[in-house]
Amino acid sequence: MTQQASALPQRDVRIIGLVGAAHFASHFFQLVLPPLFPFIRDGLGVSYTQLGVAMAVFYAVSGIGQVAAGFLVDRYGPQRILPAGIALFGLATILAGLAAAYWMLIVVAIVAGLGNCVFHPADFSVMTARVTPSRLARAYSIHTVSGTLGWAAAPVTLLLLNDLLDWRMALIVTGAAGIVFALYVATQHLFLRVAPHEPHAADTTRPAQGAASTAQLLFAAPVVLCFVYFTLLSIAQTGMQSFLPSLMPHVQAITFAFATTATTVYLVASATGSLIGGFLADRTSNHERIVGGGLVGAGVLTLALGYIPLALATAFATVAVAGFLTGITIPSRDMLVRSATPAGSTGKIFGFVYSGLDLGAMLAPVAIGLFLDGGQAHLAFAFMAAALIGTITAAFLVKWGTRRAAVRVTNI
Repeated sequence: MTQQASALPQRDVRIIGLVGAAHFASHFFQLVLPPLFPFIRDGLGVSYTQLGVAMAVFYAVSGIGQVAAGFLVDRYGPQRILPAGIALFGLATILAGLAAAYWMLIVVAIVAGLGNCVFHPADFSVMTARVTPSRLARAYSIHTVSGTLGWAAAPVTLLLLNDLLDWRMALIVTGAAGIVFALYVATQHLFLRVAPHEPHAADTTRPAQGAASTAQLLFAAPVVLCFVYFTLLSIAQTGMQSFLPSLMPHVQAITFAFATTATTVYLVASATGSLIGGFLADRTSNHERIVGGGLVGAGVLTLALGYIPLALATAFATVAVAGFLTGITIPSRDMLVRSATPAGSTGKIFGFVYSGLDLGAMLAPVAIGLFLDGGQAHLAFAFMAAALIGTITAAFLVKWGTRRAAVRVTNI
C-alpha cells in the first residue's frame, strides 16, 4: 500500500503533464493561421473578411463537433480520440500550407475544427478518471494555463518560421510537428486509458448515471445551466481577449499599442489566477462561492474600465486584477461541471457544456462590433460585466440543482 500511495503523485504528474501538453497543442494550433493572415491574404488574393469567415467555420465545426466527440470519447476512450484530434490539427495545418485557392482554406477550417473538438471531452475524461480527486482542481488549473501558453507561443513561433522560411513552409513544418506529437501521445495510451463507466476509485462525490437517456443526461437542469455558464463566461472573456485593443482607446486615454499590451497583461494575470484557483478549489466544496467572489470583482472592474477615466498605470492594474479574478474562478468552474456529471459520462457532459465556449465566442464579436460601430464602446464593457453577473447566477443555480439531484438519488 505504501508503494502504491507513493506512486500516485508521480502518476498524477505524468497524466497532468501529458494532458496539459495536448491542451497546449490545441490552443497553439488554434492560432497558427491568424498571425500569418497578412501573408496568406497576399499569397491567395483573398480578403480579411474571407479569412474571418474561414475562422468562423472552424469555430462552428468545433462547437458542434464537441458534443459528438464527447460520445466518441466515452465509447472508444480518450486514448484513441485525443491523438486523432492532434493528428487532424497537424494535417489541417499542412493543407493550409499547400492551399492554392480560398475554398481549400474552408476545407482546412473543417478539418481543423474536427481536430479541435476532441480536446475538452478527452482531456477532462482522462483527468477526472485518472487524477487523484484531492489534486483534481490543480490538474484543471494546469490544464487551463497550458492552453494559455499555447496561445502565447503560436504567434511568436509562426512569425519566426515565416521569417526563416515563408508562410507556406512555416505551416507545413508546424503541421508535421503536430503529427509527430500525435504519434507520441498515441504511445502513451496506458496513461490516457479510461475504463468505461468507472469513476476514480476514491471518488464518491459524483452521481451515478443510472438508466438515463442521452436527452435526459444532456438536458438535465444542472448540465444546461453549465452550458449557460460557459456561454456567458465566453462572451465576457472573448470580449476582453479579442476586443480590448479596439475598445480601450475609446473609453480611456490610451493608445492602441498600450491597449494591445493590456491584453497580454490580462492573459498572463488570468493564467496566474487559474494556478492559484486550483489550490483554492482543492480545499473547498463551495466552488460557487469562489466563482461568485471572483466574478463580482471582475465585473465591477470591467465596468470601471468602461465608465471611469483612469490613469495609465491604474488602467493596467485594473485590467490585470480583472484577469486575475476571472482566472481564479476557472478551476472551480470545472469542478462545478464535474459535480453535475454522472460517472461514465464525462466526455459527453464536458463536450456539451464546453461547446458553450464556442457559442459565446461567436456571439460576442457580433454584439461588441455593433457597439463599436455605433460609437458606444462603453456599452460593450457593460455588456461584458452583465455577462459575468449572469455567470455567477448560473454557477449558484448549478450548485443548487446538483444538490437537489443528489437528494433525489438518495431518496430513491
